[in-house]
Amino acid sequence: MDRSMKKFAIDGCEMAYQDVGQGPVVLFGHSYLWDSEMWAPQITQLSQSFRCIVPDLWAHGESDSAPLSTRSLQDYAQQILALMDHLEIDQFAIVGLSVGGMWGAEVVAMAPRRVNAIALMDTFVGLEPEVAHKKYFAMLETINTVKHVPEAIIAAVTPLFFARNAERDNPELVAKFQQHLAQIKGEQAEAIAKVGRMVFGRRDLIDALEHFTLPTLIAVGAEDIPRPYLESYLMQDCIDGAELVQIPNAGHISNLEQPQFVTSLLNDFLTKALR
Repeated sequence: MDRSMKKFAIDGCEMAYQDVGQGPVVLFGHSYLWDSEMWAPQITQLSQSFRCIVPDLWAHGESDSAPLSTRSLQDYAQQILALMDHLEIDQFAIVGLSVGGMWGAEVVAMAPRRVNAIALMDTFVGLEPEVAHKKYFAMLETINTVKHVPEAIIAAVTPLFFARNAERDNPELVAKFQQHLAQIKGEQAEAIAKVGRMVFGRRDLIDALEHFTLPTLIAVGAEDIPRPYLESYLMQDCIDGAELVQIPNAGHISNLEQPQFVTSLLNDFLTKALR
């Protein structure tokens, strides 16, 4: 299986992405502060039945910092559609976790006839709640100013991504994430903060969900702190026929904490939606 990264030049910058497998196309969006490798357990299996396109968000993984023209998740959705045009892919499904779901919903709103199914995981497409918005923007301002992620922020952010007992049940996953944050420095820290402002300052797409007519799966970790079950329930209530699944013993990065459960869930959903 070829998991090597490919590059797509747009607006003067290079977007890195994986293109793995054959079959109906599934576009994957990863979480903020992670990269396309986050989806490795799912891609290993799903690429046997589907063609998996897995981009690195700007300033994440092997992608460049965001172009100057990229000021919002709507702008990023346009660039993702340009990637699909470049690959000559007209129809595709989307699997988006966290910010991946946020920009995935923007793609659906922008090009509804091109997206034939969407899985929204551990995400919320409404406005960021005010208390969280202030807290995250203060963290981003600090990161932008000091040009790295201070230990205090690493300590505060880590529990937001995992289930309560993650350090006991999955210590390697937690430690790897903390090491990754500690390595973000200089221009990358500024670029990460810029993307963070787009994520947490996103527009409200809740009303747009009422116009979604495609097969929709909404899945959320039972212990997801930043994106609690109630938000997923609110989104399900807006989308006619949407399925809502709670992922047991999982926090925000549910696909890595419960990889087999999530892979099976996505395989069933995509097989049914794309047959």
